Amino acid sequence: MDKNADMRAYGAAIFFSVLVGFSFLGVKTCVPLANSLQILVHRYNFALLALLLLVVLRVARLDLRGRPKKNLFLTAGFYIGFMVLQVAGLYFSTSIEGSIIFAVVPIIAQIIASLFLGEKATLLQNLFVCLSVAALVIMILMGSADISFHPVGILLLTLSSVSMAISNVYMRYVRDQYRPMEISAAIIIGGCVVFNLAFLVYGLFSGNLRTYFEPFRYREFIIATAYLGVGCILLSAQLMSYLLSKMAAVKATIFGNVSTAISIVAGVLVLGETLRSYHIICTGLIIGGVIGLSFSGNKAKEEKDEISLSDGK
Repeated sequence: MDKNADMRAYGAAIFFSVLVGFSFLGVKTCVPLANSLQILVHRYNFALLALLLLVVLRVARLDLRGRPKKNLFLTAGFYIGFMVLQVAGLYFSTSIEGSIIFAVVPIIAQIIASLFLGEKATLLQNLFVCLSVAALVIMILMGSADISFHPVGILLLTLSSVSMAISNVYMRYVRDQYRPMEISAAIIIGGCVVFNLAFLVYGLFSGNLRTYFEPFRYREFIIATAYLGVGCILLSAQLMSYLLSKMAAVKATIFGNVSTAISIVAGVLVLGETLRSYHIICTGLIIGGVIGLSFSGNKAKEEKDEISLSDGK
């Protein structure tokens, strides 16, 4: 990438990190007002409404004629699988445990990208990835006294993280076949269908189908789920697809760790939670790891990998 392209890519990465980092405020707002499935359903409903509006206004264009659909469905399927497995895993485990396991997604993405895309990281780059992951895990551990590591929950959350990593690698693999908006649209449409069907089954068996629109009695729920849907599904998927079209899988994926760090620090700034020295130190190490990863490595080698990957397609 040239310097201008670099600046656009890293600007998008920072925006992605902040956008997703503040999603915890939306989740915290929704949790007392609805169950996890209701929150997911309406997040995707808002994302779909926003997508349809963009298409109607011709801000976004979707055209898949003459192109294979298999890779697009796989990319979206792994992303949706990540969310399904995450929700199931958090039924048995705490969100703290989920954050710890999710922190290792960049490492998983690096392994998968190395095997299937030929993206080889240097020793220095691997050290920066490990620094960022370790700092995030330490910050989460030091801030929690409630960690039980339920085996079923850990298994589901691990599979969720693997699914997320595969989805990110696949987004990079298909970057020449589909535009970021088309990938986002597949994720949104697929997720909307899956989670609405899940709620229909849940509602029929539990007798709670009538509660589908119940959370909309609360204005704060509408605002929060709109942000979670439009900002943290539509825009974040679009941004991640864009990042993965411009940089190596591990470099794009590691910004998810920055998002988690931002969510913890934002809890201090927005909710008045206690700021401790380890928050500052670990956040600095996470950001240092991301910056180090972003600017280290052999640029010529990365360009060679880009050419060979394109030729392979």
